[in-house]
Amino acid sequence: MTPMTEPAGLRTADDDLLPPSDWARGRAPSPGARAAWSFAALAAALVLGRAWAAPRIGARALDAWTTVFVAICVQALPFLVFGVALSAAITAFVPPSFWRRALPGRPAAAVPVAGALGAVLPGCECASVPVAGGLMARGVAPAAALTFLLAAPAVNPVVLVATAVAFPGAPEMVAGRFTASLLVAVLAGWTWALLGKGDWIRVPPRPHGGEIARWDAFRQAMRHDIMHAGGFLVVGGLAAATIDVTLPSAWVEGVAGVPWASVLVLAVLAVLMSICSEADAFVAASLTQFSPTARLAFLVVGPMVDLKLIALQTGFFGRRFAVRFIPLTFVLAVGVSTIVGGVLL
Repeated sequence: MTPMTEPAGLRTADDDLLPPSDWARGRAPSPGARAAWSFAALAAALVLGRAWAAPRIGARALDAWTTVFVAICVQALPFLVFGVALSAAITAFVPPSFWRRALPGRPAAAVPVAGALGAVLPGCECASVPVAGGLMARGVAPAAALTFLLAAPAVNPVVLVATAVAFPGAPEMVAGRFTASLLVAVLAGWTWALLGKGDWIRVPPRPHGGEIARWDAFRQAMRHDIMHAGGFLVVGGLAAATIDVTLPSAWVEGVAGVPWASVLVLAVLAVLMSICSEADAFVAASLTQFSPTARLAFLVVGPMVDLKLIALQTGFFGRRFAVRFIPLTFVLAVGVSTIVGGVLL
């Protein structure tokens, strides 16, 4: 007598206790398992790193590293919080119609006006990209929006005051940063107005409906920017303290002694460190081995070209835009800061 077969699609209660048919074939680890393995790998790396580094780091070097790191973070944090709050307030409370009334219709005339608005209206570089995208979506010429994108985080009052505090008794550094950054922003805008093509940039769609309340927008922007900018500040402080303590003085003096090499090294370092513009002056002030012109290049390049900006600009405006605008901005920032530094510093 043959056993009765179960009709297709008919399940019993016990079937729910059985594993699926492909249970034994390469199950993907759950998110919790991945997090546990990642934590275990990080803990092992820290233990091994401590075992390797402890015999090589003296108490004096560790004290110096701690002092530099804490000093940078403590000095920069108030300016960072204040700048992020102002940026979030502008993003949430300045109506879109303000930009259309404030900017001329012709791109060539709108570019310097957008640069001047960037000097008046503070903005973190993290917030300047979505603000520029919103301006384009509301009909502002891309060249003017890009000028504001570069100028707002580089020449606003909060950044200039932070630079004056970081470089006491050196007003020429504040003047140099303002002049060089504004020139780069305007030159980049004019260059895009002259040579840029419409199919090189992806203009974000015009926002419509479902806008959140202004105070909710302010809180969300504040929370997002303070978390991101604060993290980058800590990374920048760690990197600056490590450079100050661990790099051989002979190597640093050798690079710092070559003007063009020192400018390029700090310009690339600004891209890699990705420090918020309200805090980068304190990191630049700690790099005392380098010339004032090289540190000016660090201050000009950082708010305009860094890793987080590259990712944001690529995501908002497309890869075709990023591969053209980012190298243009970097070359202009290095060249203009070198010229302005040679004249003012």
